[in-house]
Amino acid sequence: MIPPKELIELLKTEDYFIISTHVSPDGDGLGSSIALSMALNQINKKTILVCKDPVPNQCRFLPGQEGFISIEDIKSKPNLNHFKYLILVDCNDIDRIFDKNKMEEYKKFFSSLHSIVIDHHETEKSFGDIRWVMPHAPATGLMIYYLIKKLGIKITTEIAINLYAALVTDTGNFRYENTNNEVLNISAELIRAGAVPNLIYRELFESWSKGRFTLFTKVLNTLDIKDKIATVEVTKKMFEETETNPDDTEHFVEFFKIMKDIEIAVLFREIDN
Repeated sequence: MIPPKELIELLKTEDYFIISTHVSPDGDGLGSSIALSMALNQINKKTILVCKDPVPNQCRFLPGQEGFISIEDIKSKPNLNHFKYLILVDCNDIDRIFDKNKMEEYKKFFSSLHSIVIDHHETEKSFGDIRWVMPHAPATGLMIYYLIKKLGIKITTEIAINLYAALVTDTGNFRYENTNNEVLNISAELIRAGAVPNLIYRELFESWSKGRFTLFTKVLNTLDIKDKIATVEVTKKMFEETETNPDDTEHFVEFFKIMKDIEIAVLFREIDN
């Protein structure tokens, strides 16, 4: 996996980058963004980590997660006029970092920046002045690993933890079809660099609050199966009753694939009216 030459040259020659991931961020988007930020900081680049939504509880163990600021806080950053480049990580459309109905002012600012897309999701749009989109990559974290290596930057323990969390998230702890020898070999290297598998797994998958577990039981009661498709739903009322939020539904949909005859699992989440 070879990063585009123009991306490497840009990261080497420019000094100021805003890094953002998608709304309702997950371990891949967050871990990849933090790892890239840390790597660029090593070579004296300045970065700002931005996300519309707060870091979910299960990802707050990630070293560097406290560096994220909300989109609303971006304009209070000093020397903001120096930052001419926006890097979208695990996200390939600027509309996926906003609440489209409420953030036109901020969209105008971000749209004025030169844009770089680093993602493993397919898209019909072609947003980005530089696009590195690899639909067959198991995780964006894998792409960031190769980017860091190509830049000749050392993978520290903190970077290794973030990249390992990214890989674990999008491979379902190495259970999904996208797990291959490449993922496992690189994961082994990240472990040698200081990532501790059982601790990362526990934080990502075994750190549910009582409210989140109660929410899951309510979701179970909405299960409907038809033509090998399992659907469940989460309403705003459920969030209110359990004092939880949309981030607490991370990984819920995966459970319904446990049933042998289910081919597709879908979770519908009520966000707005």
